[in-house]
Amino acid sequence: QVQLVESGGGLVQAGDSLRLSCTASRRTFTGQAMAWFRQAPGKEREFVAAITTNSGLTNYADSVKGRFTISRDNAKNTVYLQMNSLKPEDTAVYYCAAGPSFRVVTERDYPYWGQGTQVTVSS
Repeated sequence: QVQLVESGGGLVQAGDSLRLSCTASRRTFTGQAMAWFRQAPGKEREFVAAITTNSGLTNYADSVKGRFTISRDNAKNTVYLQMNSLKPEDTAVYYCAAGPSFRVVTERDYPYWGQGTQVTVSS
């Protein structure tokens, strides 16, 4: 059974840091690129970051470059999103996804999704 479970969201102030985690079933995690997307109220879901299966190559949206870091621990079937210097515009539900390539940034190309975790950044 495909399963992705996010955790680590919460309410923080602007400038604070937060680390999101996503633990996947082994079947989902193995051989898949892992990504984070987010969806703010009234907006479409957008790509945030992605990482390759083993080599650790990463891809980031311009809006988070230099502030967010994606990483993965294959032994734990877990992908992380370290978010620093958070801004109010980072407020969104953050989703973990598993898919074919770290270069893919379109939602429809990721077949596996978590339920999302809320991140709220107050000014």
